[in-house]
Formats: sequence, C-alpha cells, structure tokens
Amino acid sequence: MRLVDLFALILDNLGRRKARVALTAVGVIIGTAAVVVLVSLGIGLQKSATSQLYGIGDLTQIQVYPNYGEYDPSGQQSQQTKLITNDSLEELAAIPGVVEVIPRDYLYGGSILQYKRMESWASITGVGTNDLSILGVEALSGTLTLEKGTVIIGSEIPNFFYDPNWRPGQPEPEPPNLLGQTVKLVVIKWDNEGNEVRKTYQLRVVGILRESRGEADWSVYLPLADVTAYNEWINGRRIDRNKDGYNQVIVKVAEVSEVLGVADQITTLGYQAYTPQSYVQGINSFYTILQIIFGGVGAISLLVAAIGIANTMAMAILERTREIGLMKAVGATNRDVLSIFLGEAAGIGFLGGLGGVLLGWGAGQIINVLALAYLAGQAAEQGGAPPSSAVFTPLWLPIFALVFATIIGILSGLYPALRAATMVPVTALKYE
Repeated sequence: MRLVDLFALILDNLGRRKARVALTAVGVIIGTAAVVVLVSLGIGLQKSATSQLYGIGDLTQIQVYPNYGEYDPSGQQSQQTKLITNDSLEELAAIPGVVEVIPRDYLYGGSILQYKRMESWASITGVGTNDLSILGVEALSGTLTLEKGTVIIGSEIPNFFYDPNWRPGQPEPEPPNLLGQTVKLVVIKWDNEGNEVRKTYQLRVVGILRESRGEADWSVYLPLADVTAYNEWINGRRIDRNKDGYNQVIVKVAEVSEVLGVADQITTLGYQAYTPQSYVQGINSFYTILQIIFGGVGAISLLVAAIGIANTMAMAILERTREIGLMKAVGATNRDVLSIFLGEAAGIGFLGGLGGVLLGWGAGQIINVLALAYLAGQAAEQGGAPPSSAVFTPLWLPIFALVFATIIGILSGLYPALRAATMVPVTALKYE
C-alpha cells in the first residue's frame, strides 16, 4: 500500500468516528497541556531564581583564600597552614583552564576619601592587574586601566559623599562628578599608645564602574603596589609575600563549564576556594528535579489518556472485524492492517498532543500575566526587582510534548493493532 493511500485511509477512518475520536483526544489534550504547563512553570521558576541573584559575580571567577588549618576538639592542629605566596600564584596559573591569577589585598587601617569640602568612607581594594575588565566589571565612564597614583571607583561611591559641615536647613549637596578629579585618601592607623595617626595620599579618578549590584559598586580599586605601600606604613614594616602571603587571589577560568573542576584542583592543593558557579549549580539541580517531578505528574495524565486510546482502538476492531476480513481477503497484508490501526492510534495521539500544546501554551501565558502582576506588587513592597517571567516555555518543550503524545498513541494502539493484523480472514468475515 502506498504511503499516500495509507494516510488517506487513516484520515477517512478517523473522520467516520469524529465524536469518539474527539472524546478520546480530550484525555491526551489534558495530559499534554499538564506536561507543558508544569514543566514551563518549573523552567520559569528556575529562570526567575537565577535572574534574582544580583551581585553573585562573574561565574568564571574563583576566589581563593589561604588555608589556616583546622583544629580537632582537643585543640591540636589537624591540617597544615597553606599561605598564598608568590610561588602559589605560579602553582595556580599552571592549572589547565586558568587564564589569569590576580592577587588582591585590602587596606589594614581606616580610610576616608575626601573631595573638596566633602568626604566619604571607602572600601579600598588593591588588585594585581592594570586592567579591571578581567574582573568582569564594566566602565560607566572613563577607563578600566589602573596606573600608579590612580583609582577606579564603584558606581555608589559618589552617592555616599557628604559635607561634614552641613547644617539643617541648608540645601543637600549633590553627589560630585569625580571622573578626572583628584581626591585625597586619608589612611588612618593607631600607635601603641592608642593615638590616631593619619597620612594623606593624592589620587586621580580615572574611571567609574557601571552598576553591578555587587561588591564592585561600593569598592575603590587601586594598584596592588599602592595598597601594599599603605599597609607597610600601617604595619611599620615591609610586607614579604613569601612569608605573609596574600589575603585573596582571584583565579579567572576560560570556560564556565571548567570552573568547578578547577576549584576542586585548587582545594586539593590545600587552599580554600569559593565560586558562585557552585551556588548556581545547586539551584539549577534543585529546579531540574522540580521539572522532572512536574513532568511526571503530567505524564500520569497522559497514561490515563493512553488507556482511553487503547479502549477506543479495541472497540473499533470489534466493530470493524468484517471490514478487516474483507481487506485481507482482497489482498491486504498483515503489515497493511497493522499500519492502518497504528496510524489511527498515532493520529489520535497527534491531534490530542497538538491541542494540548496549544492549550498548555495559552494557559502558561495566562498564569504568566497573573503571577507577574502579583510578584511585581510583592517586589515593590520589598524593594526588589520584579521577576522577568513566572512561566517560560522553551521551543523544545512543545515539540517534545507533541512527539511524546504521538508515541503514547502508537504504544496504546499497538496491542489492538496486532490483534487486527493477526485475524484469520475467514473467521473475520463470519463475525456477526
């Protein structure tokens, strides 16, 4: 039998029992719609959760810290101290996949940032690179290149400048435009008698960072050599990195997929390592399991629909027994009969799947509108940003649901179709 004739015969047979086919397909529609809506909800929740991770940082970065050892309950050190020295930088850089190793240090004393009559607190960070773009930050204005005596500030730093001589009733001072300006960094330390000692440095602001909603927004970046010099003045001695080590090192990895493996290797070397990717992976794993559970709930509905398809096909065979015998008597093979009934079962599954996909997508859009309206109100009350989506349907999901519903139809009609194909023509023709 030609393929075109087979399709024509299948459509004709389905068209003769429109009501029964429609009722059977309703079960497939409900099951398929449930799969689409529930899995889309799981994916939407995952996207919403990951989009709310403001300030989590560049996922290709690993923050490495010294390991100062661990102590057992008796107070004995059970693990040796592992400092980050200059040799450690070479050791970390030799790990496959690592493209950059950037040491960092913080100011050990107090600090005040001054500009004209205004001043602000400052989180001073020294970085061992002259190009901050490696850290994943972007420039709002100016440059990301650091040189001796220069500074790059976060987006929120100008907003914290205030006039210490301001009095009530006076106009509020505007945040200063610091780009290209010279600011004073007042470094504070205390001597052995508790007296405060200050030292002032002149710095030129060469760049302002774009808002990232992370640590960089409140940071003031200087060359590591400058911060090391300030700390040596605070400590009253030179800093030997091979003995004192670095407080922190940023390890930049080429690909996000390699980050967790590199972090494990760093831990094996004896250092402490943290990466935002491990947190994101935990969230993704949770929502992947949630999607599987949601999909399983929808699949149960499809299983019930599969029983309906099997019942419909079994009844159709009983009603068309003589027709089957006649087809075989005029030359139809077992394969032809099998193909006809499997095609009808697949047709019911396909029609139900198509209706379910459309219904599921439409229901998802309605849920999206209602959920986003509610969540936007919640976000406004709590001061956060509203989620971008509550239900998200990727392109692969409707295609998968349609194919899956069709396969369910084929499997449901397999036993009735085999019964029809193996009928003896003479017995079928005598059937009343």
